[in-house]
Amino acid sequence: MGNALQGRDFRLWFYGQLTSASGGLAQGVAMSWMILELTHNAVWLTVQTACAWGPTLLLGPWAGALVDRSDRRRLLLVTQSLMMAISLALALIAAFDGIRLWVLLALSLCTGLITTVDSTARQVFVVDLVGAGAVASAVGLWEVALNASRVIGPSIAGALLATSGPGFCFVFNGLAYAAPLFALVKLRPADGGPRRAPTGGPKAKAREGLSYAWRSPLIRGLLPMSAASGLIFAMGLTLPPLVSYSLGAGGGGYGLLMAAFGIGGLPGALLAAGSPEPTPRRVRSLALATSAAILLTALSPNIYVAVPGMVAVGLTSIWFIATANTLARCARPPRCAAG
Repeated sequence: MGNALQGRDFRLWFYGQLTSASGGLAQGVAMSWMILELTHNAVWLTVQTACAWGPTLLLGPWAGALVDRSDRRRLLLVTQSLMMAISLALALIAAFDGIRLWVLLALSLCTGLITTVDSTARQVFVVDLVGAGAVASAVGLWEVALNASRVIGPSIAGALLATSGPGFCFVFNGLAYAAPLFALVKLRPADGGPRRAPTGGPKAKAREGLSYAWRSPLIRGLLPMSAASGLIFAMGLTLPPLVSYSLGAGGGGYGLLMAAFGIGGLPGALLAAGSPEPTPRRVRSLALATSAAILLTALSPNIYVAVPGMVAVGLTSIWFIATANTLARCARPPRCAAG
């Protein structure tokens, strides 16, 4: 598990991403809650989710082609700076009482477009930092950082929503990007440039990636699981109505459930990081366990059942996703020969 942390560059990146991911989760909690408060209609949460994640669905292959042809460190400096700017813009708008539904949706769309490139670049950049021999360790520790942020971010957001207002959640997120930007300036990965010389345009590269995914039975089987697991993280859509309408709790309850997910996700990520080489059978078993935990939470009669249900969802889903990610990255023999 500690293979990846032996490298200075990965440690810098790891702690920087822990900070920025916490800020991003805090902003997501605040934005979803504000939309529900502004509209009293959960349909608008669907619209906001489409704005935030639709670009990834539609433009993901082209983003992968761009990342493959670019210097990941420089690309991340641009994307993370833009994300910081959007967060600080939201904070200023909130300070001057300018928050409107269309503003939140427009900035969600801008964030979604940037995230399409940023999230892809971050995943590849991890491999640039640690090399092929520590991929499983790096993926697991990456999930540790994300799930620690799911405890820190929503907990801070819940406290700020209850005491200071959503504008401070945006300030927190904007300032949180300082750590990863500092890390990116300091990092000099040995393999941070394009993985291969560009021989075609982005469209050709996107088609190449889709063709490879279709020809590989393993990747073809993992893609539907990936799509289903993406629904787990649309918590800005599902949790506010559950908390407000079914469980009768407020913004603090929303933050509590988000934090419960992160609490469960931490051991799930550690189990994935410390596990032996993943197998398709283990991925299938973890997918079924995740389904059972989600059903338990969805049918919860009160907050006291929902909280342990969300802990179970965090444990099983993160273990499942990290294991599936490692299996996908090890699909090509040269990539996993050292692991």
